Amino acid sequence: MQWMYKPEPPSDLVEKLANELKIDTLLAQLLVQRGITTFEEARIFFRPTWADLHNPFLMKDMQKAIHRIDKAIENNENIMIFGDYDVDGTTAVSLVYSFFKDIYPNITTYIPDRYTEGYGVSAQGIDFADDNNIRLIIALDCGIKSADKVAYALEKSIDFIICDHHNPDENLPKAVAILNPKQLDCPYPYKELCGCGIGFKLIQAYIQHHNQDEKNLLPYTDLVATAIAADIVPMTGENRILAKFGLEQINSNPREGIKALLENRKKKVFTISDIVFHIAPRINAAGRIKHGNEAVKLLTEYGLEEAQQFASELENYNTERKEFDQQITLEALQQIENNHETERFSTVVFNENWHKGVIGIVASRLTETYYRPTLVFTKTTNGWAASARSVQGFDLYAALEKCQEYLVQFGGHMYAAGLTLLDEQLLPFKEKFEEVVKQSITTEQQVPTLTIDAEINFTDINPKFIRILKQMEPFGPQNMTPVFASKNIFDTGYAQQLGANKEHLKAFVKQNLAQEGYSMVGFGLGDYYSKIQNQQPFTLAYTLEENEWNGSVQLQLSGRDLKIQ
Repeated sequence: MQWMYKPEPPSDLVEKLANELKIDTLLAQLLVQRGITTFEEARIFFRPTWADLHNPFLMKDMQKAIHRIDKAIENNENIMIFGDYDVDGTTAVSLVYSFFKDIYPNITTYIPDRYTEGYGVSAQGIDFADDNNIRLIIALDCGIKSADKVAYALEKSIDFIICDHHNPDENLPKAVAILNPKQLDCPYPYKELCGCGIGFKLIQAYIQHHNQDEKNLLPYTDLVATAIAADIVPMTGENRILAKFGLEQINSNPREGIKALLENRKKKVFTISDIVFHIAPRINAAGRIKHGNEAVKLLTEYGLEEAQQFASELENYNTERKEFDQQITLEALQQIENNHETERFSTVVFNENWHKGVIGIVASRLTETYYRPTLVFTKTTNGWAASARSVQGFDLYAALEKCQEYLVQFGGHMYAAGLTLLDEQLLPFKEKFEEVVKQSITTEQQVPTLTIDAEINFTDINPKFIRILKQMEPFGPQNMTPVFASKNIFDTGYAQQLGANKEHLKAFVKQNLAQEGYSMVGFGLGDYYSKIQNQQPFTLAYTLEENEWNGSVQLQLSGRDLKIQ
């Protein structure tokens, strides 16, 4: 793994901010590296208020969307809330549905089946709406690329309001309103909302339009925070504000569904990590193993006993998902070995029996073993479908564009994509993709990179430093947990290997410059055990974490990598 140190920002900016905030220059440096250079920016970062959210009516077509919803309610029309089957889609549907259901009875939800309908607005969904005399569909986390489906709906006199955050094409759907800040002519100041976030702005606009108290929306922020964490959108601006409110809601008064998912977690305070590693996989498992409707049932349930039952079912789906994931990953790794493809520039594996719901996870797993652009294919009715994952800095979408002559369809972004192709194109595509990657990937992109925020000494770690670091949460893209490097670290003689294969490292470490020592756990660092014996000094890259055990909280170093000096 290569280490890359963030450039030190201009010292005058750092010192000015440190003086204004009355903090040390190291903390000020971390803030400036995150684009926070003034007292007011720091105030919004650390102490956001509801007033710091943008006016939802700045979003293009918002007035049209509210007018159409009002018209539907006034005319007693049936309304359908349509959304994708992943976490962002199901939380968005749950949010908008539960909000309007409290004020209007003629409303239903629709999540497409991952296997029979696929991603996005579906003809089956529109037919369902027509059969049930639904005249307005609000599409969440999808729809911006569904011009043909929206046209099909118009033929049946069904209107669409589209709430999407994916990049729009030139040919936009003929919807009544399109809420998407990424439209070039949309003046909305913040462009990085997730699908659920845009659904939230819709209900915020409705509340404003009807002169109701916006604080009534706080109970919905737990869903928005869940979507922000799961969809890996930037943890900046409005996302950060909504995630902060949402985490407070999850820790004080979450909806019954989220409470049921967390009730076995022996923790006092839940963080973004709990959403990413505990809540999100279980919500996602519904759409992967059974149906996304199961997640919506959980997230819109008001009774705790019923929510606990739904949560138990999602737990079972997640266990099943893990079994599929582990088995397919082993088979894929074996296929790479058997085909003598360990030294290629890309990974393309396929098996007609692999479960479509987990191939994206498997693609991510394979990139951990062979750090390179990866596609995992499984059989469909008409050919093959793949989930694709990339590595830091490599534009996967651009690479697929150069192979589109072999593809039926594809979509996605720089780091993740989905595609389909016909049987006879699979092997030609595999060779073409390898050729494209080989010609365009750089040497640096073929090695994992660990970004270091700052080099520090253990003497820099004190209660105030930890307290302010904690206030920098919630962490996420563009506001990642700070990674520090410290030199002249040594094990005090308590090092041990952990894990079934001794793949992890635990030690109690000190630094020559400090008397204070810390417990350190390094996942995947077990191979360094023999190298740090006899107080061999090393440089440690790590994050600072609080470890909660039996009601006691202690500071712990989470080792990311180390280099023997």
